[in-house]
Amino acid sequence: MSTSPAPRSPHPADDPPPAALAEPTRPVRALWVAGVSLANLGMWMAFFGPLQVLLPEQIGHVAPDGKETVLAWVTGVGAAMAMIATPLIGALSDRTTGPLGRRRPWVLAGAVLGAVGLIVLGRQESVTGILLGWSFVQTALSCLNATLLAAVPDHVPRSQRGAVSGWVGVPQSAGVVAAVVLVTVVVTEIAPGYTLIGLLTLACALPFALFSPDPPLPHSARPAWGALLRDLWVSPRRHPDFAWAFLTRFLIGTGNAMFILYLLYFLRDAVGYEERFPGSSAADGLLTLILVYTAAVVATTVVAGIVSDRLGRRRVMVCLAGIVMGVPAFMVAASPEWTTLLAGAVVLGVGFGIFLSVDNALVTEVLPTASGRAKDLGIVNIAGVGPQVIAPALAGPIVVHLGGYPVLYAVCGLVSLLGAAAVWRIEGVA
Repeated sequence: MSTSPAPRSPHPADDPPPAALAEPTRPVRALWVAGVSLANLGMWMAFFGPLQVLLPEQIGHVAPDGKETVLAWVTGVGAAMAMIATPLIGALSDRTTGPLGRRRPWVLAGAVLGAVGLIVLGRQESVTGILLGWSFVQTALSCLNATLLAAVPDHVPRSQRGAVSGWVGVPQSAGVVAAVVLVTVVVTEIAPGYTLIGLLTLACALPFALFSPDPPLPHSARPAWGALLRDLWVSPRRHPDFAWAFLTRFLIGTGNAMFILYLLYFLRDAVGYEERFPGSSAADGLLTLILVYTAAVVATTVVAGIVSDRLGRRRVMVCLAGIVMGVPAFMVAASPEWTTLLAGAVVLGVGFGIFLSVDNALVTEVLPTASGRAKDLGIVNIAGVGPQVIAPALAGPIVVHLGGYPVLYAVCGLVSLLGAAAVWRIEGVA
């Protein structure tokens, strides 16, 4: 079995790298994990509050007759902006020098701009305004995402990355629940919902931005722009393990994104949730599914990360996660019923909980360089954000023209299985 080569450094072998570029060896403490998890919670609330509830409801008011198509365009263009911005901001972060370190200035900028963008977005009453507003929010949140992604390989030793990735991954699911509860129970109007999410995003990110350790990068160790930009393309020949890790995440992410994109409309139009449960809205059903799903994610993600740290079997567990995530898609395709959706939410949560922690740890072990961690993880983030671009382009025509929801969910399952198979091409990890 081959082993992953040590991250390359711009410094000679006899000249140790600066602290900002050194491979971490000291385990991080619980307070640091809590800080980065809280910042992630704020970021994911800002992503999922609009995606799950606010954008569909806002677009439903502005363009009720073409809401599916408009939602696909808005989410697709916004995801494309994030897909471009995250690696570029990551590269800027990798080159940032100064007493505050490389990451903290960008965390603060992303939180402030993201909060402002959400508040403005909530006051838009046209499709163009919503499109531009969500694109700005996605770009601003890329500042947060690029730097929070890099925090794990910057500070966490490899032997601890599965467990820490699990704890950091919990807010990704908890953020969905928190955001949906906030905008469906605490605040029920669209504009105040956006404002509340924006302010909470800023409040969650501030402690990490202001108080987390972040060794400054010496100017002499600053990576060259040419080298960073050259590696913006994931070359299968130069970095095969990195490329296969990218493809694995992209495929599994695409299956998942297609599954959840039209879930609110599926509950309303195919399951008939509001007719089945008079007095309840489809948003209430969505909240129930999210709560069930999140409980399953939280119950598995940290445990899966710890197990992968102890066993070192990252590929096996990522493959298992992809297979498990494909199962609920086939279930819903065969039986579009409320009880099937509830059971599918449990299965999907278990699969995603495993994937969330173990795949994050796996990716950090195949990064090409130490000097470009944020840029490289920004590239991998394309595999997570890119499905938001691909999913509307695939799901919209399937729902409208090619067989409707049963065909859509069957395709979701097949794509997840392809992702489970791709992970076996990674040779540099166990």
